Amino acid sequence: MTRYIVHRMAALIPVLFGVSILVFSILKFVPGDPALLVGGLDASPEDLAAIRHQMGLDQPVPMQYVRFLTNAAVGDFGRSIRSQRPVLEELAARIPNTVTLTVVAMAFAIVVGTGLGVVAAVRQYSLLDTCAMALAVMGISVPIFWLGLMLMLLFAVELRWLPTAGTGTPWHLVLPGLTLGAASAAIIARQVRSAMLEVLRQDYVRTARAKGLHAGNIILRHALKNALIPAVTIIGLQFGYLLAGAVVTETVFAWPGVGRLLVDAIKYRDFPVVQATILWLAVIFSAVNLIVDVLYGFLDPRIKYQ
Repeated sequence: MTRYIVHRMAALIPVLFGVSILVFSILKFVPGDPALLVGGLDASPEDLAAIRHQMGLDQPVPMQYVRFLTNAAVGDFGRSIRSQRPVLEELAARIPNTVTLTVVAMAFAIVVGTGLGVVAAVRQYSLLDTCAMALAVMGISVPIFWLGLMLMLLFAVELRWLPTAGTGTPWHLVLPGLTLGAASAAIIARQVRSAMLEVLRQDYVRTARAKGLHAGNIILRHALKNALIPAVTIIGLQFGYLLAGAVVTETVFAWPGVGRLLVDAIKYRDFPVVQATILWLAVIFSAVNLIVDVLYGFLDPRIKYQ
């Protein structure tokens, strides 16, 4: 297991290297002069030249990339063009908010999605199955921004049960958490239902029923554990998608997270913040994939890592 983890971590290096090249190259083609953004419209040509020299923009593009990669390796992403604060400080202030929102959304998605999937599989072709899958289709189809606005209109404006936006109390997490986790809950529900139907047809489940075991024990202790093996992949990928997909949710609910930081950075062409944010999302997504692969060994002892 240890050898496999080390091998997978080493495999992340070329992935992150490729992401860094892609991000750096794309931003070079984005219209706008970072020196002009820093100096302002009234900056003289001498001031702009001094700013470009300070930011390393007067060097050849390969040298700029080497400088960017070398600094990024030690956690130095430069300073934000907009706020003039270190980019790492900007990210550090936003990451806890995004992680908290993602964890809440993922917990909601796992509980609701797994519950709907199990009920739909156990009561196949029944009214419960139809309703559960109808909710799943709605969860996948409805746009995040529309769902967020409708939940805000109902629970915050009409009923006045929950705050509309911002942070401060646990109640501020409810609406953005539901909005962000709805699509993932629907995807997990469909995956769990499909896996459960396959497992419930296995011989060992028929044997457990023939022995007279309680239906709840058969479903929870035998069928569900094996059905979660393929679902773990979906859950892990969804966690990574939620971290990256929180951009819309954080914008709708004015949540001060990484997603909103990225939107503002793109709006103001704050290149260092954009580069650092995308690299951070790539690292998180790759780490989640590694954790998912390792979890396979705990869920199914038959899986061997070579």
